Amino acid sequence: MIGYPGFDEVVVGGRGLWRAAIAVHAASGHSGSRRSTPGAVSRAAHLVRLLEEAGLPGAGGEFPLPPKLTVTSCHGGQGFSVMPDLCELGVDIRTTPIFDARAAEQLVREAVAELDAKVSAPRPTTIMPVASWPPYRLGTDRQPAAALLDAAAVEGLVVRPKTAGPSNIGNLLAGEGIPATAGFGVRHEGLHGVDERACLEDLPAVHAVYRRAVLSLLSRSS
Repeated sequence: MIGYPGFDEVVVGGRGLWRAAIAVHAASGHSGSRRSTPGAVSRAAHLVRLLEEAGLPGAGGEFPLPPKLTVTSCHGGQGFSVMPDLCELGVDIRTTPIFDARAAEQLVREAVAELDAKVSAPRPTTIMPVASWPPYRLGTDRQPAAALLDAAAVEGLVVRPKTAGPSNIGNLLAGEGIPATAGFGVRHEGLHGVDERACLEDLPAVHAVYRRAVLSLLSRSS
């Protein structure tokens, strides 16, 4: 049970992730040259369009969220007169049970193959997978979700189960076959911002819920 902030919900699942760094190549040269072949930045921009226009499925089955693709970084070029021979992209795809890591990688490889076929370059575009965590979702009757939700109710708190869009460490644990919850903790504001802050007066209630949940789980295992 992972005590992320959030006083009114227990995260019982989350979209997974598949991340990759993509190296887009081109012939280097001078921007004033008569040659009109596209540079690496232009080829990378074309690839971004292909990725963002790729069709993703909607939410399906018992998992309430759809997959999502985001190009999160773009690095290439220096100065105004040099056409760069390399531009690197970072791609983050949030995965679901019906669109998993294999499907995410296949989508990216198809977009890269289309780029290299339509806009040629001296070297093929390369893909380097960086991370992959599976999606997961616990039923509210499965432990440790049930113990935490029941404990919150006994303590007089209205807490709902939630499947989160962002991934959390529960995804990593799910890949090892370990069920996990996240996201019940103190109230907060400015999460991940420079003015991030937490409501410490919630600590006694949060402690009481976790204590009751842990004692319940221990009594079941004895």
